[in-house]
Amino acid sequence: MLPELIGYHVRLAQMAIFADFAGALADLDLSPGLFALLVIIEANPGMKQTRLAEAARLDRSTLVPALDRLELRSLVERRAAPKDRRSNGLFLTAAGADLLTMAKEAVRAHEAQIAAGLSQPNRRRLIELLDSLAPSRR
Repeated sequence: MLPELIGYHVRLAQMAIFADFAGALADLDLSPGLFALLVIIEANPGMKQTRLAEAARLDRSTLVPALDRLELRSLVERRAAPKDRRSNGLFLTAAGADLLTMAKEAVRAHEAQIAAGLSQPNRRRLIELLDSLAPSRR
C-alpha cells in the first residue's frame, strides 16, 4: 500500500532533501528554520515579530527563542518601531547579512544537487504539483 500513497513519497523525499539542506548549512551553524527567518527578515526590513511569525508559519513560542538565538549571535537586531515604541522592528545586522550571503550560496548548491536529475520544465512542474497539494499553505 505505501508505494501507492502520495504522502509516503512526499515524506521520503522531504526527509532526504531536508537532511541535505541541514547539512549544507551545518558549517555555518545555521538550521533551515533560522535560514528561513533570515531570508524573510532580509526581504522585509523592519517587519514586526507577529508578521514574521505569520510569514514563517510559526507560533510565538517557537519564534521568540529562535529570534533570541539570532540576536545572541548578533545576526538580527530588534529596534523600537518609530511610530509605535511598544513594538519592535526586525533587521539583519551586517554580520547577519554576511552570513546570509554565504548561506544562500550553500542553499543554491544544495538546490542544484537535489534538482540535478530534473530538466528546468520538470523542476517547475514538480513545484506546481507540490503547490497544488497544499494551496492554502503558500
